[in-house]
Amino acid sequence: MESKSWFFDELAHAGREHLETRYAAAYDRKAATDAAEEVALLRDLGLTDRSTLVDLGAGTGTLALAIAPHCRRVIAVDVSGAMLDVLKAKATQVEVANVECVQAGFLSYRHRGDPVEFLYSRNALHHLPDFWKALALERAANILKPGGILRLRDLVFSFDPSEADDVIEDWLADAPEHPDEGWTRTELEGHLRQEHSTFSWLLEPMLERAGFEIREASYDSARIYAGYICVKTAR
Repeated sequence: MESKSWFFDELAHAGREHLETRYAAAYDRKAATDAAEEVALLRDLGLTDRSTLVDLGAGTGTLALAIAPHCRRVIAVDVSGAMLDVLKAKATQVEVANVECVQAGFLSYRHRGDPVEFLYSRNALHHLPDFWKALALERAANILKPGGILRLRDLVFSFDPSEADDVIEDWLADAPEHPDEGWTRTELEGHLRQEHSTFSWLLEPMLERAGFEIREASYDSARIYAGYICVKTAR
């Protein structure tokens, strides 16, 4: 997509802390993400040593580095140079050579080469308002081969607006007190005010309109997080 004066600036809206070297260096400890289940799922969905996967919003590369031994090529895309620097250092340390880092976002990544078999994104799409989510999902679909898989996980609210006070307060009440243990109540409140998590009943029609068939949708018990397995339909 050609950038215009009214175009959304993903770098400016990425959350200033994500651009800081110190925050990026400590991110893995804070996030405490284990990619093993996601790797197993992607392999069950058909990922092989001939596959290419694009990780949109790759961060410090937890998924990218875990999936790399199981596929031909991984393209790790993130707007934060600080996050990608951590990813590159980790890749060197574990001697992974098939992960390519690209500093870009959902709206600015320009894919070169053949369409790919897999797209992955975890907890990154919520940085975009809904208008831009819709455009980003259409761009994502264009990266995939027909029949290709999008695995999407994010903060997606599966409750009605009338339930927001109770559901959100329950979620915030479970937040850890110390930032080293995860995202605190103060940080989550900032997410709600400044970022763009949306409702499942808004996001799911966006996915379908972008050219995806939702094969599986799952929602956590708190109704804050959702995961999707989507297949690009032939259009």
